[in-house]
This record gives sequence, structure tokens and C-alpha cells, in this order.
Amino acid sequence: MEIYHGSTEQVELPEIREPNRTLDYGVGFYLTSSREQAESWVRRKFKGDVLRGWLNVYEYLPEIESDLSVLSFDIPDEQWLDFVMANRMNKDFTHDYDIVKGPVANDRVYASFALYEAGLLNKQTLISELKTYKLVNQILIHTEKALAAIRFIEAVEITK
Repeated sequence: MEIYHGSTEQVELPEIREPNRTLDYGVGFYLTSSREQAESWVRRKFKGDVLRGWLNVYEYLPEIESDLSVLSFDIPDEQWLDFVMANRMNKDFTHDYDIVKGPVANDRVYASFALYEAGLLNKQTLISELKTYKLVNQILIHTEKALAAIRFIEAVEITK
């Protein structure tokens, strides 16, 4: 299965890097099975002198998962929301999963998350609303050991 990482650089050798902000699934290397989603991640970085980026393509090796701790969310449910909010709201939150897979909140969903974070939307209403959106997935490679689950194929240039 092909999976993608959108970046301003070619990433032949992925690394686990500390982000400069809190992210849905925590620290790690983020991918998606949606080529369109990865391309949109690249295009969001086009600012100022940044006029090109890379769609990094990898082969996902699911057989590696048998030796890893994997957390998978099929839908945006209460467990998913609690996990995402713990990662977003507490910069010191950590987990022991090697890989986390599940829905990604796209730009249209962030407004709903903001209402929830402000206490203006309760958990069940937010989950019900999220289920009306077509959410793509994201895959977090959280540990060095889990990087063995992906193999670089190519980097495709994306321009403004």
C-alpha cells in the first residue's frame, strides 16, 4: 500500500522529530493514504519564498505491525476525541504506541474543535458533527522502531 508525506523537502530517510506545536497524535512522522491530503499539506506551506514542495511516497509494510504497538481508530469516536484532545491540550502528554492510525481533522473541522475546546460544544455533539464530514486518515510513526514499517519509493515535486 502506498502512503504519503507532504513536505517542503524530500524525505528519503524519515525521522522522529519534536514538533514546534502540539499535534493530533503526538510526536512523530505523519503520513496519510490520501495523496490529495498530502498534496494539500504541501500547498499549505507555500508562503513567501516557498514555492515548491514534495509529495514523498512510501510503501507501507503492514507485516511489520505484528512486532509493534499499534493504536487504530476507525471512526471519530469518544476514545479518538479524548486521545486527540490529550495530545493537543497537554504538550507533556505522551503515549507508548509505535504507530497510531485514524481520522484526521481537516480545515473545516478545526472550527468545531475550537468550539469544543471553548466549552461551547459538548463531546457527543462534536462527535456527531465529525461523523458528517468525510475525514481522511493519518498515520503517525511514533518510534524509531516503527520507521521499519515504511520504505521510501519516490519524491514528486509539487509547485505553486
